Amino acid sequence: QVQLVESGGGSVQAGGSLRLSCVGSGRAFSYYTMGWFRQAPGKERDVVATIAWTGGRPNYADSVKGRFTISRDNAKNTVYLQMNSLKPEDTAVYFCAAARSPYIITSERSDFGSWGQGTQVTVSS
Repeated sequence: QVQLVESGGGSVQAGGSLRLSCVGSGRAFSYYTMGWFRQAPGKERDVVATIAWTGGRPNYADSVKGRFTISRDNAKNTVYLQMNSLKPEDTAVYFCAAARSPYIITSERSDFGSWGQGTQVTVSS
């Protein structure tokens, strides 16, 4: 498994921006699709964005398209989530995750097997 540590969460006003980072250690980070998920109180953990091991094929939830950008730097074992034009409904704990198997392209939560501890994002109106 890969160990993942997120950072960059915080509190912002609506319309603001945050950049989340997730550093991986352990198994070869660059072989795995990475994803960002979020979970609001009382709700399920849902996919926000995923990116293939090559850095291509980004995929976004409809609710964040045009506002969020996922990227990765395999030399630094890091995946990022740039969040712009934040809305109160973006408030959640955000989790970084790595796919269970190398060289697969997926956005299904069940295909991700390594998770970070989560970072809180709070957007006030």
